[in-house]
Amino acid sequence: MRFQPAPTRYQSMAYRRCGHSGLLLPAISLGLWQNFGHVDSLENSRQMVQRAFDLGITHFDLANNYGPPPGSAEENFGHILYHDLPGYRDELVISTKAGYGMWNGPYGDGGSRKYLIASLNQSLKRMHLDYVDIFYHHRPDPNTPLEETMSALDQIVREGKALYVGLSNYKPAETKKAIDILNELGTPCLIHQPRYSMLDRWAEEGLLDVLEEEGVGCIPFSPLAQGLLTDKYLHGVPAHSRAARNGSLPEHKLTPETLALIGQLNELARQRGQTLAQMAIAWLLRDERVTSVLIGASRPEQISDSVQALAHVAFTNDELAVINGLLMVA
Repeated sequence: MRFQPAPTRYQSMAYRRCGHSGLLLPAISLGLWQNFGHVDSLENSRQMVQRAFDLGITHFDLANNYGPPPGSAEENFGHILYHDLPGYRDELVISTKAGYGMWNGPYGDGGSRKYLIASLNQSLKRMHLDYVDIFYHHRPDPNTPLEETMSALDQIVREGKALYVGLSNYKPAETKKAIDILNELGTPCLIHQPRYSMLDRWAEEGLLDVLEEEGVGCIPFSPLAQGLLTDKYLHGVPAHSRAARNGSLPEHKLTPETLALIGQLNELARQRGQTLAQMAIAWLLRDERVTSVLIGASRPEQISDSVQALAHVAFTNDELAVINGLLMVA
């Protein structure tokens, strides 16, 4: 039986304008960095995409190297789009990226025009799409002139292969220069995707100010610090967790001091009537400069849990003071 999206999907989701553009993004978006590769269950991936769309999540974020193996998240997402969401393309915002190593030889990495355009062509083929809504340069490339990288993004938009372009992992000064170049070319930067959470606040050191001044949206990734900002590690390391697998969250990060901090944050979340994960998402969304928070998931229930964060995104001054005090000590 073909999937039928919930008719109420737009009633509970909040949508925020992305910078000075006309584009609205859901306050919570779904990233396919983890758990959507060929090594994962396709049926579980399908159920997560379906659950997300049922909850009003219209934005799905990928990159050329997501998997494993690289490219397989895009292939699986393309399969899900074709079989589960035919006819709904115009209700979706689909983004992908290029910037990390993707294929052998000198042209499969970095920020050259050669790499970016070839990579997007491959991504479109894997996802069975004519265009993506947002195409990002995934990281700065010090070996390629910024003018070349930005002009490649401009070319991609002019050729109709992407509607908007964005940056990821760019520091404030790099971001400002890239935005200026894109403005001169006539293809404004829509959005920036930094790593940002309660435990990783480098974006507050100038980046958010640049984005606000330039009218560019912000969509943080790793809002839960790879699972640290959940109740998962309050009582040890679960057997199938990222820390146990020594993957994107090395076990050595689970110091006694970090675990104590997580416990204190968890208690504040409980007092607010939220899970720690929900509070961590709400903490990011309290800032109007944040357009959307990019969550990951390993099962549909986690997506439902994350969306419940939207029920309580306001913080009292006392709560913020407690949080800042705890994080400064850490």
